Amino acid sequence: MSGLLSSSIARKVAMALSALFLVFFLIIHLAVNITSLFSESVFNELSHFMGTNPLIQFALQPVLIFGVVFHFVMGFVLELKNKSARTIKYVNYNGAANASWMSRNMIYSGLAILAFIAIHFLDFWIPELKYKYVEFLPSDPNRYFHELHEKFANPLRVGAYVTAFVFLALHLLHGFQSAFQSMGFNNKYTKTVKIIGHLYAVIIPLGFIIIALFHYFNH
Repeated sequence: MSGLLSSSIARKVAMALSALFLVFFLIIHLAVNITSLFSESVFNELSHFMGTNPLIQFALQPVLIFGVVFHFVMGFVLELKNKSARTIKYVNYNGAANASWMSRNMIYSGLAILAFIAIHFLDFWIPELKYKYVEFLPSDPNRYFHELHEKFANPLRVGAYVTAFVFLALHLLHGFQSAFQSMGFNNKYTKTVKIIGHLYAVIIPLGFIIIALFHYFNH
């Protein structure tokens, strides 16, 4: 029993660590992209640095991809194990009375986000790899803003991005606090973590939505 408990705790801690890593990445990603709202040159400079720096490309980027895959795989594993552990079904069980909508539907918001990540890879990451490692085109430090701007000319793509970030906000409303609780912050800091989590869950997705809408309406 203790072995099963330990493995369950280990899985939750690993899930929390990967979540916190992705939380930090989203801050960096938004910080870079938000510059496209007020300075084309700054955005190009930052994007060129991120896209050509060997440490970022060959060390941090693989870690990021692993973190994304690990987080979602572990999330599905935990969800399946939680369902299989519920051997006793209560006829009068009311899920809404025991947990928030977000916590009860993390698997679905996670699937929506995963679908968005696949689209995002097709939109940006794969074309970037093709540009640099397949076509071997010369490095152009001024191409990034134009590429980003043109991606958001399509209203269907913008709609997909906005919808995805709404799901991300819903996912983060529960996931942010849950990650810290798994790390042992379910004490006097719980209220503070909850407030920070709610602010993060609103501000970060809203920032990405503003970026998409800004470029769409400025064509």
